[in-house]
Amino acid sequence: MLNNLRSSFQKILMYPSAIAGISVILFLVVVAIYTMITIPYNEAITLWRGGEEVWYQNPKFAQPAWINYFSTKKYAESFAVDTANAEMQKTVIPGEGGVSTIEMVHEFEFESDVYPQDLILYFDSAFQAKQPFVSIELITPDERTVRIANFVLTGSDYTYRFSQDDKLRTKLRTEDVILALFSMPDSEVPLKGTYKLVMIGSVFEPESTIDAEFVFHGQVFGLAGTDHARRDLTLPLLWGVPVALAFGLMAAIGTSVMTMIIAAIGTWYGGWVDELIQRITEINLVLPFFALLIMIGTFYSRSIWVILSATILLSIFTGGILGFRAVFLQVKQSMYIEAAKAYGASNMRIIFKYLIPRMIPLLIPGLVQSVPAFVFLEASLAVIGLGDPVLPTWGKIIQDANSNGALYKGYYYWVLEPAALLIITGLAFAVLGFALDRIFNPRLRDA
Repeated sequence: MLNNLRSSFQKILMYPSAIAGISVILFLVVVAIYTMITIPYNEAITLWRGGEEVWYQNPKFAQPAWINYFSTKKYAESFAVDTANAEMQKTVIPGEGGVSTIEMVHEFEFESDVYPQDLILYFDSAFQAKQPFVSIELITPDERTVRIANFVLTGSDYTYRFSQDDKLRTKLRTEDVILALFSMPDSEVPLKGTYKLVMIGSVFEPESTIDAEFVFHGQVFGLAGTDHARRDLTLPLLWGVPVALAFGLMAAIGTSVMTMIIAAIGTWYGGWVDELIQRITEINLVLPFFALLIMIGTFYSRSIWVILSATILLSIFTGGILGFRAVFLQVKQSMYIEAAKAYGASNMRIIFKYLIPRMIPLLIPGLVQSVPAFVFLEASLAVIGLGDPVLPTWGKIIQDANSNGALYKGYYYWVLEPAALLIITGLAFAVLGFALDRIFNPRLRDA
């Protein structure tokens, strides 16, 4: 047995396409393991369903950051800094009578050809009765000082959005605050250079304090970009790997193994058992497989486990049973089967010890080649809104993109990234399956 496995592996290495397929599949397996370890299931679900309160630091509809390497325009990259983490300079200047001045400063480079989406400040203050006061200024690269706002922090959490300040619009005499702040007066070309954000806070009690988080929403973000809910698409792209592999492999193995076992039982016992299996197969072949899955997802459950179980059950009694049955009929007449019957081997021993093992070499290529079909099936159900409502998957990304008109609005990355992963995964299993078919199928072995 070991020698046969070693021989088969050596034959696989003779096919460059098989080596490429194995390499991609191993890479996907490593990514799947890494994803499940670094982003546990519960954490992934919490992040995916968290919405904007979890992803507030991210801009909406941001392209991947690497787009800057291929674009003639340089897009602004998003970032966030916080005084609590010492990412932004904070200086406390004590005064008399419990009054203190807190100076928070952050300098950042802006070298982009496209204006940012927005600037947001999140203040976290602590006080007893006397509310802190904050003054905000922005110093531009041409050394202009723009007074942004002055206000009282009325609560422990306070949010200030530059683009939504009506007073700032009036002061700058423009409807687009961001354009005015990042341009020279009477210009619509971004002013590049070093910007300095200065926040001066005043507290009036000894124990009072102020911390600030500065969020810069640019046009690009991260490795995969973001969606309509500010979610980092890296999360569903990574978690889509274990979901796709698990669904595809479990469906392929469950379907292939059960089909082979049922075909072997029907062939060996013959009579009404074989007739029943053939009649069930004929009925199942005319049933609309995809339509039945749609009905199950619509009227019963969209859980991935329910869909997986239904997929396996509906895929057992298909044309594969007829193919297995034809081979088993030939094997059934073999001399070693007659010898097994002569020394009193039980029916189950003959089926599982002598019949089925002869089919494994023919089972493996078909099993591997069927994985892409099940991967695409899960994605297809998600695209039409019948995927698991909890799991972040590749199909769910495409469904969200389609619902928000991604292709019409130019957000091509939103569709192309999961589509590319689906194609790569399917192609890897397909080329490996073709190579295995040539190795294990006697008719193709010498072709």
